[in-house]
Amino acid sequence: MPMTVLGPLPDTVERLDVVRDWRVDELIPFLDQPQEALDETIAQLLDYRDDAKAQIFIPPSLRLPPAPLTGHRTYVVVNQKGGAGKTTTCVELAAAWVAMGYTVRIIDADPQDASITGAWLAPNYEGVPEEERYNLQHVLYGSQPLDEATYETVVQGLYLVPSYVDLDLVSFDGKAARDGMLRAAISRSSVPVDITIIDAPPSLGKLSVNGLVAADEVILPLKVSALDKASLTDLEKTIESVRQVENPDLKVAAAVLTDWSKSKHAAQIAATVRRDYPDVMIAPARRNVKASSAPAYGRPLRAIDAGATTALDYDQLAHLLLPVKGAA
Repeated sequence: MPMTVLGPLPDTVERLDVVRDWRVDELIPFLDQPQEALDETIAQLLDYRDDAKAQIFIPPSLRLPPAPLTGHRTYVVVNQKGGAGKTTTCVELAAAWVAMGYTVRIIDADPQDASITGAWLAPNYEGVPEEERYNLQHVLYGSQPLDEATYETVVQGLYLVPSYVDLDLVSFDGKAARDGMLRAAISRSSVPVDITIIDAPPSLGKLSVNGLVAADEVILPLKVSALDKASLTDLEKTIESVRQVENPDLKVAAAVLTDWSKSKHAAQIAATVRRDYPDVMIAPARRNVKASSAPAYGRPLRAIDAGATTALDYDQLAHLLLPVKGAA
């Protein structure tokens, strides 16, 4: 199978401004106003041209440049609302980190048809008998170790643990996917990957909780055009409950404002995230028409059009979360 090799983007590509002082914070005291009044407040407080443009916010508590990665790190990409951009976030962040020299494994924990395995990356089963083509369901039933369900993809340095629609069965079976099972499987893995990314399903059931228990850090994608405040509140409660019992060191590393375009609504969502997650990096992933067609090519958007705004934005976020592998 011919493989795609991902390298750094040109130095000439346009980067977003990185800010530590954000005018969006001025909206926080007004977020509980009725929408019409809030729109007027946004118009009064923000300079639409400058304050509402795409930029990355880094809270003062976060170190720049980021500390080198030591050992292995696990991220979970989670949002209980569908259509938030979870899969794009997983694939494009993974591609960016591969281009930075890391080996990355994506665990597809979303049993939907539109998940990574079903609609984007394919595991390379070449030379593997059909009866030995294991997936995440086998791991969560304890019948196979994670390494036996880890496969190469078309991208060199990017591995996939696939899943299919029958993964949903584990959500209803008390014998499968007990809390901590995925974490234990990752800890026992000997596949030489630097980073594991878990694509959690759009629900807060057993699969998402397994991902949160297994992770070191959370990446939270939020679609700018469809913020569900109730869902965000429920997710906060779930993350906090996991912290209190199974994973006290779990932290939210970044919120990604997906399908981003400059608008009053984008500013409102940014302010909401600042209020609810004060120590979290907030980054936009700008709209790009090619982003929706990338899955048809079976490769990350970065491999199809490295200059696409969506690919550029995830590349910049990846560099702010981790340094290039081997950098001092």
